[in-house]
Order: sequence, then C-alpha cells, then structure tokens
Amino acid sequence: MNILQPPGWPRPRGYSNGISVPASGRTIYTAGVIGWDEREMIVSHRLDQQFEQVLKNIVAILAEGGAKPEHIVRMTVYITDRPQYLRLRDELAPIWKSIMGPHYPAMALVEVKGLVNQSALVEIEATAVVEE
Repeated sequence: MNILQPPGWPRPRGYSNGISVPASGRTIYTAGVIGWDEREMIVSHRLDQQFEQVLKNIVAILAEGGAKPEHIVRMTVYITDRPQYLRLRDELAPIWKSIMGPHYPAMALVEVKGLVNQSALVEIEATAVVEE
C-alpha cells in the first residue's frame, strides 16, 4: 500500500490524499456502521463515544475477513452535526489512534440531515484491501 502525496502539497491532517494498492489484493467493504453494541443498542448520545464504538465495530467486521485497521484504504464518515464534530476533533484524535493506530486512509467527511437510526450521530463506511 502506497500513500499518494503530490510533491509540494502539505501533508493532510488525519487522512491521506490517496492510496494505491496492488491489483492482487482481496477487497472488504463494510456497510454503514453506527455506534451500537452487539444488541443493536446505541452506546451513548455523545459523538465521541459513538465514534469510538463505530471504529471498534469496523475493526471487528474487518477481523472476520482477516483484515486489520492498516488494511483500510478508504472511509466515508457521515455526521449529523458538523460544528459539534469540529469542536470535538481534538478529543476524537486519541480515540482514533487508540483503535486505528497511526494509519490514515483516504477519507471523506459528509454532514447529513439525519441517519436511518435517529439516535446515531455518526456512520462510517470502510473499504479495506488485504494484499495476497
């Protein structure tokens, strides 16, 4: 896996501009994952705690396919409150690092009007590639 960083561009904070992977890899896609537990109960009404649970859920799904966080090449993060996300960004960074390590895939962050589960504040889709 190679990070694609054009010459002269500043290194983005918290994500990569692009990632290149060999064509011989096995691809794993997650559905939109929210911050609920194994009983499908939202773990908290706080964004930071839901964000932590979402990442743990993604790691658990990837493990079923033999993948780890460092295999993630793309994520799309859907949030319902952009100002709240920006206020908590410094608190979310250590949560990310504790679960995902120093790996920062290509990412997009999108504010949405709402999610299917009305208690969900964040939903993330991930794509991972496990090199064969």
